[in-house]
Amino acid sequence: MENVLFAFALTLAAGLATSLGGLIAILGGGGRSKRFLAAALGFSGGVMIYISLVEILPKAADSLAEEHSSEAASWMAAGAFFAGIAVVAIIDRLVPDTVNPHEVPGDIHEERPRERALLRMGTFTAVAIAVHNFPEGFATFVSGLQDPQIAVPIAVAIAIHNVPEGIAVAAPVHHATGSRGRALTLATLAGLAEPAGALIGFVLLAPFITPTLFGLVFAAVAGIMVFISFDELLPTAQRSGHHHHAVYGLIAGMAVMAASLLLMM
Repeated sequence: MENVLFAFALTLAAGLATSLGGLIAILGGGGRSKRFLAAALGFSGGVMIYISLVEILPKAADSLAEEHSSEAASWMAAGAFFAGIAVVAIIDRLVPDTVNPHEVPGDIHEERPRERALLRMGTFTAVAIAVHNFPEGFATFVSGLQDPQIAVPIAVAIAIHNVPEGIAVAAPVHHATGSRGRALTLATLAGLAEPAGALIGFVLLAPFITPTLFGLVFAAVAGIMVFISFDELLPTAQRSGHHHHAVYGLIAGMAVMAASLLLMM
């Protein structure tokens, strides 16, 4: 039960980072340094890519090897990894490009001629982000159950990329309505999809948890993290116009993750 509470607390904290983004938007800080944003998103991507491929995927194979041969475990882990990617990719395809937070081009603070259009964009973006955050929440939760030392950096990385998502929701709503409360509420609700994903996933899978299931889910988690990094974090960092800062952040994230894993050995 302590592990469950810890994993849920991490997931909740990561999800509520959208509230921080909402606060930045409504308090007028949404125009902060784009260099910093590019580096922060690159850092988050570096953390998630490195830990997924170097730590999570091998641990998934080890868990599967408890009940299967080494060769079968490797194949199962690889299959689950790409299945995780497929799940998020399908969700991406089901969400219209016009409201998909992975596809919206340009500056999220760009003015729109009509307030109604702004409000609609902010609301639809909140729904789209909630859909994307649902599997992220389950991924963070499962990581917390399996290995808290891995879960913490994952939660931090997800929290970093949730901040601009909160801005993307709150900024247009605030501009359209003038209501800080409404803008912050929508940003927060979008983030709460992560703990909701954790709870629903746990309730559905708890009776069936075995080393094989843990291994499959953990490998799928790695796939989800890699997809999020390549499909959302790094393109968003590139769109900031500061390519080198994004790359420096990416490498720094990998280096910090590598050092932290070595220090915990």
